[in-house]
Amino acid sequence: VQLVESGGGLVQAGGSLRLSCAASGSTFSSLSMAWYRQGLGKQRELVAAILNGGGYTNYADSVKGRFTISRDNAKNTMYLQMNSLKPEDTAVYYCNGGTEYLPGDYWGQGTQVTVSS
Repeated sequence: VQLVESGGGLVQAGGSLRLSCAASGSTFSSLSMAWYRQGLGKQRELVAAILNGGGYTNYADSVKGRFTISRDNAKNTMYLQMNSLKPEDTAVYYCNGGTEYLPGDYWGQGTQVTVSS
């Protein structure tokens, strides 16, 4: 499975961005998926996760109420809608997928999100 992120960029505080993660292969619908991020000099952290059926989601406390994770299994794509962005959301955002646990074995290359104050 190959994962490719897109949608990152530079945005002002309070703005919005939508990240996408496109997956190759036919197993996407069976994967649990997640977004992780890593700020400069920081450890990689879980942002949000969604199970393969899409019925269960989980969020880091720091993004609850501002970010929404979703997936479209017909399009082999996962999304992260990010609203009310803050400078502390600045990081490289990674798409991740796994069959049994998270973080799983599959990682994207990352997409930079920069929020200016």
